[in-house]
Amino acid sequence: MRKKERGLSTNLWLRLRRYKSFVSRCLASPLRARVILSLLFVTLSTSKALAERYLSLAEVQRVCFPQADQFEAQTIRLTAEESKAIEQKSGVKVRSQQSQVWLARKGTNLLGLLVLDHVFGKHEVVEYAVAVLPEGTVLQVEILEYREHYGGEIRNAKWREQFKGKSSTSKLKLNEDIYNISGATISCRNVTAGVRRVLATFELVVRPRLLAAGRLPNGVAKP
Repeated sequence: MRKKERGLSTNLWLRLRRYKSFVSRCLASPLRARVILSLLFVTLSTSKALAERYLSLAEVQRVCFPQADQFEAQTIRLTAEESKAIEQKSGVKVRSQQSQVWLARKGTNLLGLLVLDHVFGKHEVVEYAVAVLPEGTVLQVEILEYREHYGGEIRNAKWREQFKGKSSTSKLKLNEDIYNISGATISCRNVTAGVRRVLATFELVVRPRLLAAGRLPNGVAKP
């Protein structure tokens, strides 16, 4: 999610709106107004420091599929029946009926798909990308933006590498086939669940649609 002011989180803008009426009432007192503005400046500076944008879309495309010479954008819109099937398979609530994927190609050869997704950490949104091979296994998981005070360790390569090779048939359960990070439990759990939902979506919706459109080789085996 990009904003005009880089690093400002969504909840910060909500807080600014609440501050507006209060500050207006304080303008009659110049001293009080200066104090309020000083506190607001500190809040802005702190929130900016906490929001970390690690990768843009173009950067994550190059990181996950460095050999690709083109990326074809696809918008996936789910029906109510498809959403229900994904929830049943993954055990994760589908909160958005629409998602964006990019088909990574080198010439006419399909290298895989890049799926952008987001989940909530303890308070804030965590943006991440899942690179999926044509057969439906994870090639790579990358964190694009992290806004929480704690738990940024989920960006560590060692933790993210656990997802490599996972598919829609994998458990993908925290403290089972995915280890937890102390102090980042909620982020770890929700990103793990998000990847599980992404893979279920690929298996139940994206793969069949790509096959029907002739954009996925029929010879690609399921995991």
